[in-house]
Amino acid sequence: MGISMKDVKEIRERTGAGVLDCKKALEENDGDLEKAVEYLREKGIADAAKKAGRIAAQGMVNVMIESDKKKGIIVEVNSETDFVAKNEKFIKLVDEISEHILQSEADSVDELLNESWYKESSKDLNTVIKEAIASIGENINLRRFQKFETDGFLQDYIHMGGKIGVLVDMDGEANEENKRVAKDIAMHIAASNPEFLSQEDVSEEAITREKKIYREQMLNEGKPENIIDNIVEGKMGKYYTQVCLLEQPFVKDQDISVSEYLADTGLIVKRYIRYELGEGIDTGEQDFACEVRAELNKNK
Repeated sequence: MGISMKDVKEIRERTGAGVLDCKKALEENDGDLEKAVEYLREKGIADAAKKAGRIAAQGMVNVMIESDKKKGIIVEVNSETDFVAKNEKFIKLVDEISEHILQSEADSVDELLNESWYKESSKDLNTVIKEAIASIGENINLRRFQKFETDGFLQDYIHMGGKIGVLVDMDGEANEENKRVAKDIAMHIAASNPEFLSQEDVSEEAITREKKIYREQMLNEGKPENIIDNIVEGKMGKYYTQVCLLEQPFVKDQDISVSEYLADTGLIVKRYIRYELGEGIDTGEQDFACEVRAELNKNK
């Protein structure tokens, strides 16, 4: 039988489930609205859809590297609370998502979510996450990921159980000593959060912005015009030591820079990525009274 958009709309309004899920529920139940609602509830899709509107800013960052150190991924998966982030089911889900990404050719989250699940091709990753939402009881969101492949070797570092994750691409041989040095670099990146790899990588936009700020500061302090340029250049030198990985003081020895630490090792940092859990997410803090009223209205 044909499924009308009117019925799909009604099921969607009653359950909050997606259009395709509503259509499938109606098809599976010969167009019976009540049975379709019951079907979605049994599958956990109705509850999952409602939970999916809630802000997820907790969770964990995970890094996974293949045994030959040539291919790796970093991913952030969010939950609503830190409590759930420590849940064994959630941790297992993140590990399985990481494994899926490692095997995937997808380049975006949307593409990834619509891929067949690596463990069971009859469903996609989006369905796997919806099932986890229903089981765990909180919204779960696959926020972002990135993949590295290299002819050198990859090194990872996870801080505080997934609050910060780092993936570093090193040019060199993956022997034990080099892996130890690479781990030091990854730990430094986690602690110091450099914006750029080297001075050469600093964007023209950033340089122009900083010079403008320093120049205005000097003018406001009444410095003579003829010495301002020299002062600005001096301040830019300090700026580079703050934002460039290779220029930063090494966390384990503040008397040397990261580049000086690497100088005797023969290793080169080719690139890196650092994820910090929840960075940039607007949690939209709400007045508690408003939140209570919203909950009461939902239950009317």
